[in-house]
Amino acid sequence: MKKIIFLVLLTFGIKTASAECSMSGMTFYPEQKKISLNSMFILQGFSFSQKTINSFKERTIYLESENGELIRLNLQEILKGQMSLTQAIFKPSKELKPNTTYFLKYSDQTENEGRDMMQYNREKKEREKVYWKTTNKKTIENLNSNLNVVLEKTEVKHYGCGPSANAVFDVKNKFESEIWYKTEVVAISTNKKTIYYIKEWNGKLNVGHGMCSGAFTFNRKGKYKVRFTPMNTDGKSLKTTDWKIFESPFINDKSPF
Repeated sequence: MKKIIFLVLLTFGIKTASAECSMSGMTFYPEQKKISLNSMFILQGFSFSQKTINSFKERTIYLESENGELIRLNLQEILKGQMSLTQAIFKPSKELKPNTTYFLKYSDQTENEGRDMMQYNREKKEREKVYWKTTNKKTIENLNSNLNVVLEKTEVKHYGCGPSANAVFDVKNKFESEIWYKTEVVAISTNKKTIYYIKEWNGKLNVGHGMCSGAFTFNRKGKYKVRFTPMNTDGKSLKTTDWKIFESPFINDKSPF
């Protein structure tokens, strides 16, 4: 019976890996479509799409309105994750216009990049260009100053493509609006620091990596420390949290493989 259960789990893991792992892919933030007139933007590339992110050091990226007006996005920084992820953070060169729809546009944009700038609309059941629509507000609501991040557990899950490993944090006293967390992870034994912006999922912050990619990786043993700076999509942040120490998620892992 145990062998049958293991085979079922193995098959599910392989199917999941096939569904989620690919050779490239882009993610665009804010995820919410309605934004303020001074919103910031994060573009994230997976695997081969990291080349696009790194090219923004030399190229220009714009927001283009429906009537063709271009607003340049100024590159603030590029952050490289530890497992096949890189992200670029942008700020508009001037205030956006109210009640206007904007689309992304790159200089010297390739056909493949154009395809990457499409997202699936679940309501319309079709792919469409990445876009945002401004409200008439200059800023979005401030974050709750009582927001708190608490370590819940560390965990490793095994899939067909490889394991996911995370330190899982519970987010308390948050608003419904989108929050970005500037996350700093330090391997205590080497003092090596990695910085990356992450978002919560189902009220949790997963600090680590999935089976195919992730911002942070861990050795089999060792201690790590992490701190967070919560930020709204306008770039206004709360005070950085204290350092939180945790053991590598792999410390007690027993692989079924």
